[in-house]
Amino acid sequence: MAIAHELAAQQREISVSEFFAKNRHLLGFDNKKKALLTTIKEAVDNSLDACEEADILPEISVEVIDMQNDRFRIIVEDNGPGIVKKQIPNIFAKLLYGSKFHRMRQSRGQQGIGISASVMYAQLTTGRSAKITSKIGQREQAHYYELHINVQKNSPEIAKEDVVEWKKERGTRVELDIEASYSAGNQSVDEYLKQTAIANPSCTIIYTNPKAEQVIFPRVSSEQPKKPKEIKPHPYGVELGVLMNMLRFSDDRTIHSFLINEFSKVGGEAAKQILENAAIPPQSKPREMSREMIERLVEGIKRTKIQNPPTDCLSPIGQDLIEKGLRKEINAEFYASVTRSPAVYRGNPFQIEVGIAYGGTQPADQPIRIMRFANRVPLLYQQSACAVTKSIIQTAWRGYGLEQSQGAVPAGPCTLMVHMASVWVPFTSESKEAIAHYPEIIREIKLAVQEAGRRLSIYVNKKRRVADQQERVSIFENYIPEVADALARLSGAGKEKIIAAMRKMLEKNKEYIQAHKEAHQVEERKEEQARLGGFEDE
Repeated sequence: MAIAHELAAQQREISVSEFFAKNRHLLGFDNKKKALLTTIKEAVDNSLDACEEADILPEISVEVIDMQNDRFRIIVEDNGPGIVKKQIPNIFAKLLYGSKFHRMRQSRGQQGIGISASVMYAQLTTGRSAKITSKIGQREQAHYYELHINVQKNSPEIAKEDVVEWKKERGTRVELDIEASYSAGNQSVDEYLKQTAIANPSCTIIYTNPKAEQVIFPRVSSEQPKKPKEIKPHPYGVELGVLMNMLRFSDDRTIHSFLINEFSKVGGEAAKQILENAAIPPQSKPREMSREMIERLVEGIKRTKIQNPPTDCLSPIGQDLIEKGLRKEINAEFYASVTRSPAVYRGNPFQIEVGIAYGGTQPADQPIRIMRFANRVPLLYQQSACAVTKSIIQTAWRGYGLEQSQGAVPAGPCTLMVHMASVWVPFTSESKEAIAHYPEIIREIKLAVQEAGRRLSIYVNKKRRVADQQERVSIFENYIPEVADALARLSGAGKEKIIAAMRKMLEKNKEYIQAHKEAHQVEERKEEQARLGGFEDE
């Protein structure tokens, strides 16, 4: 008994911030290099989401200052709508605080963890407060905060609060001092911002790296992304425990009206059919449903044919803008893009897009470069664990003009971009670095990749035919003297006359090949301009 009381005395509630402070690797702070990327990513994602919700063309400044001894100051500033004063402490210094978790529509942030986790990491590694400045309008005051997180209570602590002069009309500025390390490469801040610019073509990013070098990624489109609409959950995606909770807190008087009001694509007839299949009276009260009745309701939903959920909750990049983004940042000779029709997994709508850039300066004997995106956000880590990589490996690339070993990523001078837009991307962890292997998602990625591959194969085959013709002409040209000598001996004609005739024939062949090549280039250009806004004759 004494031991039980002693053990009971040791039990205490663990706050969510306390848990993540000890398990920060779950949020993407595995090491110093990754911590730098994650901190910037969370701030930039917040800025992009805020600007898109307010119909503002984003202009984001990212500055990384080397403070020496593995200390860096991160400054991210945007031209977004700003944040209301009373919300600033909770947004930046309280984990699991946000507005998007319960909203069924596409967005970058979802869990209310991101930027507050970056604030917590800065606090843990440098002990410095997060410095936040925000302004919601030209005639409004700019509010300045220095914030800490009370890890035990998961609540904000205000170290300083002030009103400051700020020349910006509106926007938010975040300043964090963190322990980190910087290096270039495929998993660097530089690469993340480059890929962000590709997937967000209406955004301008001004980046100052730790060497004080400034890089500008200008927008290539002034067209605002389509604003996704919020939808209700689809019945095919609801689980027993979730449904029990929904029924428990429902204000609907009957189970029939509950089904119509709480789910998308459930009208009067569909609700009636569900209840018939579940053998539940339509007038049953939601709050009085027994567990056995709820189990029958779940089975009734599975046995009823219900339309797929609406897809206006999604905002894909679009084929034209994918190509524009790739052309701006990747030097290649051929570009193509594919946007699939929306599909559904577990009742959640999603849409797959693929962009491909072939040729240019990329090495032909190395694995292709894969760029993965979820809701316009680059995924730079855990590539091998992602559904995107699995789908690419399972595709037979030899038929599309690339080399491929069994069970491996194809090789060739190619960049392949895959984007998943969804109301709820099924990440494999809280750090949001890889997409889970749902069969429906893998199938859609493979279909999109195969369509892009077919377009690539047409280009590669045309290019190969022209190259083969040129090679044959070159071989023939090298042997003209020997062939002419043999013909002269056989026919008795002059060797010089035969050489002149053969060279004339050769020139005609060269002209034909060049004309064919130019016609192919014009055809490619016409197709490109048709996709990107109309062809103009030179």
